[in-house]
Amino acid sequence: MKLGAENRTKVILLAVLGVGAVISVGYMFNSLGGAPAPAVVPAARGNAATPPNPRTRGPAIGFTANSLDPELRLKLLESSEGMKYEGTGRNIFVPGLEVIPKEIAPGMPGSKLPPPPPPGPPPPPPINLKFFGFASHSGEPTRIFLAQGDTVFIAYEGQIVDRRYKVVHISPNSVEIEDVLNNNRQTIPLSHS
Repeated sequence: MKLGAENRTKVILLAVLGVGAVISVGYMFNSLGGAPAPAVVPAARGNAATPPNPRTRGPAIGFTANSLDPELRLKLLESSEGMKYEGTGRNIFVPGLEVIPKEIAPGMPGSKLPPPPPPGPPPPPPINLKFFGFASHSGEPTRIFLAQGDTVFIAYEGQIVDRRYKVVHISPNSVEIEDVLNNNRQTIPLSHS
């Protein structure tokens, strides 16, 4: 039985790879169970024994020089509770803008302008009738033809149409209609369509 001695370069290469694998596995187990690697500790701003100055605007959480455990600086947090931001109105994201003072709305305390008058009543709704013709015979009053959508009304002067509109006056080119619900009068011209 031969052990592969006829191809000596392959045996040497396999032995080197085996030794490298054993070394890397041993290093891996040693680093997991062994002493921890040295950690990088940030430099302290001052002596760890001296308390921080509450007027400084440093972080409220710091690290001591001997450990990586965070330290909460309660006095610094308490001093920042009473602070109130009073901005100047300047947008820090747009360079070169001037601060424009805000005007006080009319009617508010400190305003120099008089309060605006109250709004008036809304205008009455328009009369949506269309005057498209009239008929007159001798001896009879003149009748007009009014349309609202697809509905056609025939009316005399003084008559109420659609239980809402009263025909006040009929002339050859227009008709005066009154909305009896809103007391709104409107003159509707004769349309030729």
